[in-house]
Amino acid sequence: MPRLSYEDLRGAADRFPAEHGVAVQIPVPIEEIVEFGLGINIIPLPGLHVSHEIDGFLSADMTEISVDLHVFESFPTRYRFTLAHEAGHLVLHGEVLKAAAPASIADWRRFVRELAQPDREWLEWQAYAFAGLVLVPRDSLDRAYGAAKQAADEAGFDLDRNLEVARQYVATSVGKVFAVSAAVVEKRLGYDGTWER
Repeated sequence: MPRLSYEDLRGAADRFPAEHGVAVQIPVPIEEIVEFGLGINIIPLPGLHVSHEIDGFLSADMTEISVDLHVFESFPTRYRFTLAHEAGHLVLHGEVLKAAAPASIADWRRFVRELAQPDREWLEWQAYAFAGLVLVPRDSLDRAYGAAKQAADEAGFDLDRNLEVARQYVATSVGKVFAVSAAVVEKRLGYDGTWER
């Protein structure tokens, strides 16, 4: 499993929209990138999360991303993140996945179970980080963070004291700008060291 640094992932994420024919815009049009830029079909599957405890997966031939139907219909931020996460597996781990050639969900689960724990952790962390970097580009994040921090200050929250309520307020506000969850924003701000600025 390749051991890509956060900066390596940032570089791949920064190049990703343009490499697939989409100008950077906010929120990032991840569905458009997946369907038209990558040429991948998005397949909503009923009960995927209930039966397999996953929100989505990339097909063995890398032509489809299946997404839990309930996530697809009811949780737009999770749906967007799932698409970006699975696109991350394609971009970052495509060669590894082609070699494993999982033909079914059971094959995929077996492949993941048979990976050494550190490799499994790297595989998922890299796709997770890539998704956050794609959906929340750095320059736009800095601007949105500055505006949310100012709004938090004006509302009486004190980010300088690292109050969890203030951080949640900022992360939720920024998440709305990018159409992602507050958790994605919190991780991005943490990885980038933005909370300390």
